[in-house]
Amino acid sequence: MDAFTPQQTIELISRIGAKKSKMRIDKLWWNSVMAGPLLGFGCAITLSTNAAPWYQENAPGLIRTIAASFFPIGLITVVLTGADLYTSNVMFLPVALLHRRCSILDVGKSWFVSFFGNLAGMLFFMAIIVGYGGVFEAEVYKAESITFAIGKAVTPHWHQIFLKAIGANWLVCLAVFMAISSREIISKIVAIWWPITAFVSLGLDHVIANMFLVPIGIWNGAPISVGYYIWKSMIPALIGNTLGGAFFVGTVYWYLYLTGEGATHVDFGIGGQDTAIDEAGGPMGRAHAVTCKHCGSSSSNVGQLPDSSGRMKSGVGQELKPVVQDQGQHDRVDQV
Repeated sequence: MDAFTPQQTIELISRIGAKKSKMRIDKLWWNSVMAGPLLGFGCAITLSTNAAPWYQENAPGLIRTIAASFFPIGLITVVLTGADLYTSNVMFLPVALLHRRCSILDVGKSWFVSFFGNLAGMLFFMAIIVGYGGVFEAEVYKAESITFAIGKAVTPHWHQIFLKAIGANWLVCLAVFMAISSREIISKIVAIWWPITAFVSLGLDHVIANMFLVPIGIWNGAPISVGYYIWKSMIPALIGNTLGGAFFVGTVYWYLYLTGEGATHVDFGIGGQDTAIDEAGGPMGRAHAVTCKHCGSSSSNVGQLPDSSGRMKSGVGQELKPVVQDQGQHDRVDQV
């Protein structure tokens, strides 16, 4: 299987979280600042595509889905450049903490620095690149930015933003999870694309994305104060995103795949039968004793599949069939 299994993926997430927890503060800060503009590019192109009055009036669902399909550009650049995004750190760090690879202080430090680094980077991108750069100078873009900001911060209730934020980061962290399970760049891009498109199409709330979408509306004249934005939009989205990523992805998959399962081996080669079993078998990989009814001997069935590569010549069966090497030949190869 040319992908890491779910168990191997959550193990890698734990290791990534442990590494992030020990990152130098200055590097963590600037890496977080860089994540803001990268995600901001996806926000800007989504808002630009949404500025389609005819579609907003006659086919609002269609134009929202079309605009959402461009938003993943932001998270793709974040993941592939290794930038620190608060909403993915809320998955990495709790898994490392539960795995006893970092402390609560490490988690708090990383979350604090990455959140405010993302905020600084996003506000820089919003004000300097988009605002003073005149990206949304045309009236149609200004009107859309104001409408969008009101729809994010004013129209929904506090609890609705909170609940939508849980769903948003559930999907964002699943996208990051699947990107880590992928071994090459095209698979990572595809793995990220669809969950992110889904969350934007549904109008869910992402606290870092809203750091662009609401302030740009305020910049263009939306009747929203900074204090109102912080209380009504930022705080519920922050709490919901944290819960969605830390619990519904990080904690759940840590429990399923890393508790009571023993050490997890991560093989960076392409696996065969054992990898295929792990891929489909799920986390509850307990051995079951198999007793021969003729001789009475027992054996474990973990990692074994029926041999389907006999007379039927099944291609899949041949691929999964264990390869038995001659020990003498193996020794001769090692000697060479």
